[in-house]
Amino acid sequence: MFVDTWRWNGVPFYVRTGKRLPTRVTEVVIHFKKTPHPVFGANAPENKLVIRIQPDEGILMSFGLKKPGAGFEAKEVAMQFHYQNLEEAQLLTAYERLLLDAIKGDSTLFARSDAVKACWEFVEPILRYKEDPDSLFGYAAGTWARKKRMNC
Repeated sequence: MFVDTWRWNGVPFYVRTGKRLPTRVTEVVIHFKKTPHPVFGANAPENKLVIRIQPDEGILMSFGLKKPGAGFEAKEVAMQFHYQNLEEAQLLTAYERLLLDAIKGDSTLFARSDAVKACWEFVEPILRYKEDPDSLFGYAAGTWARKKRMNC
């Protein structure tokens, strides 16, 4: 999908969802554009920022770093932060947090009615598109659904 604003003009947003994928994860991955003149050659690792929402909440930055010594060979390195590594962290599951907020009367994480309406305006065209059996991609359980188009 694309966001129709000047700031995000021409920037694609990909949403992948499914059941029985290889891992259970919710994250936002930002793939940075390659520079027009890559110092480390065309095969340099890509730079990306991963914001892990669940499980194992945290942030990861991975990027290409020149290997020590002569030449310009790069390898991928990562900087990581995980909330579970904080000594004072007492992480609640999503449902525990939701129930605790409801008991406290804190509606910060609850959707407002205008947000729910906006979500349905986004989802309805997808549901209509899904009605066409040739529009869906099937995949084998435990895979990332990259190889083969199947009718569902």
